[in-house]
Amino acid sequence: MGLPDVVTREEWLVARARLLAREKAVTRARDALNAARRELPMVEVDKEYYFDGSDGKATLLDLFDGREQLIVYHFMFAPEWDAGCRSCSAFLDQIGHLSHLRARGTNFVAVSRAPYTALLTFKARMGWTVPWYSTNGGDFNHDFQASFDEEPYDVPAINCFLRDGDRIHHTYATFARGLDGIGSTTSLLDLTALGRQEEWEEPKGRSSALGAPAGSARVRYHDEYED
Repeated sequence: MGLPDVVTREEWLVARARLLAREKAVTRARDALNAARRELPMVEVDKEYYFDGSDGKATLLDLFDGREQLIVYHFMFAPEWDAGCRSCSAFLDQIGHLSHLRARGTNFVAVSRAPYTALLTFKARMGWTVPWYSTNGGDFNHDFQASFDEEPYDVPAINCFLRDGDRIHHTYATFARGLDGIGSTTSLLDLTALGRQEEWEEPKGRSSALGAPAGSARVRYHDEYED
């Protein structure tokens, strides 16, 4: 194994300062990219979709659970499989406590093509609490480019939606390597149209979109949120 060079503390501080300058440049570039993502136009979803979940049949609107935004993770689990995709499972393992997303008006769910009974069994094995729905042989995965009629039949994906009353809009999608580095609350919020709802974010006017204090002023211990 090739290990890093061994240097003095003074040499390390110089090298670290050089790298820090590059890291700050990446942070500024990421902020600009997130702002550009929030400025994307959106498309109204006028097709009805149905899912199987813990309460039986659910619509796409139901998946919002009354919140303004919805992040859908397309988990690769084909109907004929006995267990879910290992990489998708590792991704779901790193999803944090959902109360922090929900406090900013954003719900997170996973969907798969496998029957709900298979999802429920695997979910219990993995010890997950994330809401998970079966697409029940419907068109949802295909319509949002997470499933295809030829190989690869499925890809890991995230699709984001924004609700205006009962009207649903598709705002963003990312696939495969586009999911690298995603899993924390802030990284998930950065994919959405309303973002982190921080006052410093561009475009302006979305930090108070949910009628609550902006950004970090809203952060609580996860057992202190009022749902």
